[in-house]
Amino acid sequence: MGLMASLFEVLFGPGQQELRRTVELFRENAEARAVRAAQARGAALRQFGAEFQLPQRGRFDRLMDAVNRLPRPGLALGTLGLFAAAMADPEWFAARMQGLALVPEPLWWLLGAIVSFYFGARHQAKGQEFQARLSETLARAPQGQAGRTLERMEPAADTGHDAALALEAITPERNPALEDWREAR
Repeated sequence: MGLMASLFEVLFGPGQQELRRTVELFRENAEARAVRAAQARGAALRQFGAEFQLPQRGRFDRLMDAVNRLPRPGLALGTLGLFAAAMADPEWFAARMQGLALVPEPLWWLLGAIVSFYFGARHQAKGQEFQARLSETLARAPQGQAGRTLERMEPAADTGHDAALALEAITPERNPALEDWREAR
């Protein structure tokens, strides 16, 4: 009887820590693995976000951004203006178009290259700025409610081997607003 009592004390009593440590030698603790994986992802996202930190922008930079926004609407509105001018005063429009016909072809190629490089460079700069903002957002993603990070949050419930309790824990709660929206659709 003493042997059985000792065995039960090891399994269910104060000696449970030793048994857990022994089992973890042969099988990895899934909860600890998830915590380590979350910490590694968070560290990688923080490092990625740090690489794309944008410096604070001054007045001059903001002014240049505003000036850089003018060519596209100017080109679009100018093209519409040409159509309006052709309808309003065809003779004046024809004289201007004859002047454009006299422009040498290499000058047209140069204009095309300048416009292409301008819009290409702007597209690249805006794409990089978007990537920087995206990495900043992703770096903040692991934060939970009230500023707590996911690594420090306690599990909601330990369901053990109870399937009904596990199913209840993952079943979403009733959401009247969502139900109203679904009925409206």
